[in-house]
Amino acid sequence: MPDSPLISVIVVCRNPGERLRAALASVWSQQPVPPELIVVDGASTDGTREWLAANRDRLSTLIAEPDRGVYDAMNKGLAAARGDWILFLGADDLLAGDRVLTEAAHWLGKTSAGVAAGEAAYADGRLYALPVKPRVRARNFVHHQAAFYRRSLFAENGGFDASLAIMGDYDLNLRLWRNRVAFRPLPLRLATCGTGGLSDAGRWAGYAEEIRVRHRHFPAWKCWGWDLLSIARWLRKRIVRR
Repeated sequence: MPDSPLISVIVVCRNPGERLRAALASVWSQQPVPPELIVVDGASTDGTREWLAANRDRLSTLIAEPDRGVYDAMNKGLAAARGDWILFLGADDLLAGDRVLTEAAHWLGKTSAGVAAGEAAYADGRLYALPVKPRVRARNFVHHQAAFYRRSLFAENGGFDASLAIMGDYDLNLRLWRNRVAFRPLPLRLATCGTGGLSDAGRWAGYAEEIRVRHRHFPAWKCWGWDLLSIARWLRKRIVRR
């Protein structure tokens, strides 16, 4: 591992089960050289802690201790990272191919953007990519499983708000957007994602926090239409899942 790697991959987890092994295998298989890999385990009790300890020599950094939630864990990973670019991969997500980070590095070397986002494909067929002109008040417009963040952004703009449980990445993205950080799309599928994760579970708590984060960054009179849409999306997901 070079002293200053180009890419750091951060994986945070708590009781992820067998899914974590596939996620990490997709990082270890990267060619020609795996990236810096940082795993933050929030004191798992399902055997994950022991399995990670047994594979400690395959991890650049392992942090295994209680935390205050996913965004506190992500901040711990950031503090340990040395890469120029940061990719947050979920414990139930996979990198899309064993050369995807090499392909991404080619594009990252050409961009002046602060955030470069590729495509995330969900197991149920949904595809998400950064729009050319995102509607930032509508909902989170960047899926972190398929987005590279310059590490320097966090020193300049702060990390994740650990008081948030579900929409800390939306809050970060809005903060960067309002600070005029450039977001650019990458022409790559970077990750395949499991369904039913923290922000995909369809619980009202996620939509309520989305509304609260929106109001942090925009006046209420600019939000009411999007707030109603958040409620409609929640009702639609409830109907679909039933």
